[in-house]
Amino acid sequence: MRRRGIRTAAICLTLLACLSPITAMASDDRPFHFGFKKSRNGMPASIDEEGFKPVLEKHEAIFIGDGTKKQLYLTFDNGYENGYTSKVLDVLKEKQVPAVFFVTGHYIQDQPDLLKRMVEEGHLIGNHSWTHPDMTQISDDQIATELNRVKEQITALTPQKEVRFVRPPRGIFSERTLTVSRRIGYTHVFWSIAYVDWDTKRQNGWKYAYDKVVGQLHPGAVILLHSVSKDNAEAMGKIIDYAREQGYEFKRLDRISNPDRSLDPIDL
Repeated sequence: MRRRGIRTAAICLTLLACLSPITAMASDDRPFHFGFKKSRNGMPASIDEEGFKPVLEKHEAIFIGDGTKKQLYLTFDNGYENGYTSKVLDVLKEKQVPAVFFVTGHYIQDQPDLLKRMVEEGHLIGNHSWTHPDMTQISDDQIATELNRVKEQITALTPQKEVRFVRPPRGIFSERTLTVSRRIGYTHVFWSIAYVDWDTKRQNGWKYAYDKVVGQLHPGAVILLHSVSKDNAEAMGKIIDYAREQGYEFKRLDRISNPDRSLDPIDL
């Protein structure tokens, strides 16, 4: 009886040993949908309750900057062109504000002139993948292909020769997708200010966009906006003016980890 018990225990341990890598692999690719607790009254936004904070910290992903400094980081997602990016660029040039534009393969092929203008006017272009897939549903090799195709086209079309920042489509990610992206040189960029601005059928006027953004301002904020929004384009200048009146400075995203780095040739 005792031998049978020992044999059963040994079999159970063997099965557990075999199952452990499978469990670890499943956990490694558990998808997360990025979300955050919005800022209120100038307090920092938070991801403390979202369940993925340790994963982002482990891979040094960006969600927010230094919460002790009144600095803002402006970012746009550009999946397709809706006629408003030129207006946004006009305002940024007038106000001398840098930004990062995360672009897809479609945008690159459709708007090469706007891409060149972004870089020539001191902005950065980030990687938003070639076909905008759910990265957790494709293989490691496919992730690399998605990101490499974007980088190859950006560096071929513009003076920008490095693409270091990536924003996952729809904010979906996993430990595996962060690991693969980081291995090929990318830092993930999420956000601490956002609102529902991507639906072109739900535009509510510039004041709506203005209120949604300035109501969330906080030190170190990474602002996510979509350039397809007419409201954003019309509110952009007013948002910048208000933020500066409150003592905020706009910094380019590559300053977030090295804020005192000297300006490079493509800076504003």
